Amino acid sequence: MEINDQSYRIQGVSLTDLAKQYGTPLYVYDGEKILSQVEAIKTAFSTVKLKIKYATKALSNINILKLMKQAGTGVDAVSIEEVHLCLHVGFEPQEIMYTPNCVDFAEIQEAVGLGVMINIDSIPMLEHFGTTYGGKIPLCIRLNPHILAGGNAKISVGHIDSKFGISILQLKHILKVVDAYGLQITGLHVHTGSDILDADVFLKGAEILFEAAKEFKDLTFLDFGGGFKVGYKTGDVTTDIMDVGNKVSQAFQEFCGEYGRELEIWFEPGKFLVSESGYLLVSATVVKPTPATTFVGVNSGLNHLIRPMMYDAYHEVINISTLTGPERVYTIVGYICETDTIAADRKLKEVKEGDILAIKNAGAYGFSMSSNYNSRLRPPEVLLLNGKTHLIRKRETFEDLLRNQILVTMD
Repeated sequence: MEINDQSYRIQGVSLTDLAKQYGTPLYVYDGEKILSQVEAIKTAFSTVKLKIKYATKALSNINILKLMKQAGTGVDAVSIEEVHLCLHVGFEPQEIMYTPNCVDFAEIQEAVGLGVMINIDSIPMLEHFGTTYGGKIPLCIRLNPHILAGGNAKISVGHIDSKFGISILQLKHILKVVDAYGLQITGLHVHTGSDILDADVFLKGAEILFEAAKEFKDLTFLDFGGGFKVGYKTGDVTTDIMDVGNKVSQAFQEFCGEYGRELEIWFEPGKFLVSESGYLLVSATVVKPTPATTFVGVNSGLNHLIRPMMYDAYHEVINISTLTGPERVYTIVGYICETDTIAADRKLKEVKEGDILAIKNAGAYGFSMSSNYNSRLRPPEVLLLNGKTHLIRKRETFEDLLRNQILVTMD
């Protein structure tokens, strides 16, 4: 975000003008930032055969998916609906990794029928797959490396108590199932969590993955998941993507030499690609002083951005209506009938009713985790690309709340 002509701008477009044009709350995405993040990963892993599989769940608007395709990424889908979205925008089945968890086997069968890569993360499902398909369908196995990594416990998924993946301690059992059904294992996958800071965590996962991979003779790729950390505030420590790229690529090349042929290395970034691109613009509805705190109430809440409440996530907030003058300490809260604190005890330029606040780092797990809680409507989404503004989702209406409800006659 840049300050120009007394307004905050993205690609030369004023955020306050967007708020006036489309109203608030409003999601805005910087497409150029997304493309630059894709290029950063490509540069970091330029010495190996890289495939980027964008984690669709982070932000699944079809225009964002289309932008990823144009940038040359594939996609990671965690539901059959995400698979269909990705196919809808033009991804080829072979560009889609489908990584379900605790789904009905019928959903996996549907994905097989669509021709996407299947990633199995439990032994019972592996056995079910073998009974149904034998070795006819290429398959990936998700391993749990038992590495505690990431930020909040809810996004640390590689530890021993996680529901995700098959425990590396069960490798012998996996091999028995693979042998019994003649399964065609072409890939192995690990994902330890989100907000991983340095190369060491990826290298620990790599060591486990490399050791397991020696037991599978027909692999074509190894998938390291995602988890690169982005900055949420000034001075935040972030993943040194070049350092990770250099160290992991070197270790991967050495393994490929031992394995006997060059494999592809896959990553599934979500937050890293889209988080910093996103801004949630909201309006201050009330400035409410109390003996302890001055609250700024806004016309949004956990129904639009649940991360601060669910993950204790920090999101920088800026008063883009007032660029100069004194600062005050405020706690920004939403309009939901819950304690939905967006940001506590923050210094902002003095806020007045009607001011527009920009909540940063709202690109990942913002709109995609939004809801109609309190029967509130979800906001529109705007994509900025090449200095042009594109409305990519309309604001919901009251009719949208009623669309699938059926009013019955009650005797």
